Amino acid sequence: MQRSTTWSIFREVCVITGSMLALIPSVVAENVRLKMPLACDPGRTCNIQNYVDIDSSSAEKDYKCGTLTYDGHNGTDFRLRSLDAQRAGVNVLASASGRVVRTRDGVPDGSFLKSAPEAVRDIECGNGVIIEHPDHWETQYCHMAKGSLQVKPGDLVKAGQPLGQVGLSGLTEYPHLHFTVRHQGRIADPFAYGRPSGTCDGGESLWDPSLREQLAYQERAVLNAGFTSSPVTMDIIEDGNAEKKLPAIDSPAIVAFIRAIGLKAGDTQRLAVTNPVGNVLAENRAVPLDKNKAQVMLFAGRKRPVGGWDQGVYKATYVVERDGKVVLKKEFELSF
Repeated sequence: MQRSTTWSIFREVCVITGSMLALIPSVVAENVRLKMPLACDPGRTCNIQNYVDIDSSSAEKDYKCGTLTYDGHNGTDFRLRSLDAQRAGVNVLASASGRVVRTRDGVPDGSFLKSAPEAVRDIECGNGVIIEHPDHWETQYCHMAKGSLQVKPGDLVKAGQPLGQVGLSGLTEYPHLHFTVRHQGRIADPFAYGRPSGTCDGGESLWDPSLREQLAYQERAVLNAGFTSSPVTMDIIEDGNAEKKLPAIDSPAIVAFIRAIGLKAGDTQRLAVTNPVGNVLAENRAVPLDKNKAQVMLFAGRKRPVGGWDQGVYKATYVVERDGKVVLKKEFELSF
């Protein structure tokens, strides 16, 4: 039969042809059970940046009626923590067993969302794979690295089998896998399949039970945190260079930095660094956020004093508060 399927993180469309598979024993007959589609550790080496948008209007809501999505987003974005991690190579994995029905390769890697979105018009998904599964289920994998695909149409794949690697192809600005699930041609939210319309909870998780704790919903999260010895920008953090310039006893500065995702309008942030005897060395108190933020960066530092740095442990504490309550906290240390 012929059906249309979204081939984009937005709304590009392609057509695929083929018949549905006979039952594969490793897949549940009615509702598919999904394994991790990316070789990463959620909350440690990758984070979920965006979920499916459940709001049919021009507004947007994730399956918890939260802010971790954008209008029309039809999948789940598993984000790596830096370009350095992407360059090292992270495998995209088949989330369930099935048959490869469509692939695309040859789209160049590059951050096109800001620089040249017209360069990837109609190929916003970039390099990718579509797999069909029993009972009219389908999974799609987008933004894979050019030349990394290891499968072709017609291949039978098992859950956990590498399909290729995460890249920067298509319409994207940071390394991530855009993962879409469909049932009978319709978008299926793997976190809340069959959720009653208009509700902020309910529905069935399609994830394998072993993953549900790892993939538990987090309103806010710290993506990167560490110490460096020079000025910090978002680009330096994204590239992975900030964490490579660890301060030493003779460094010209000690700078603590943080990058967080999912912060909300009205959230307040504080980042403080204390010296080995517990005195505040540097502090940054940011003004309350004026709107919801996909990502934010904060840093606090000090140039080397005349007498040099004291040996010992320097501690950084990052706190996000909302309505007087701590909603996110991260502590990290540097010692020499």
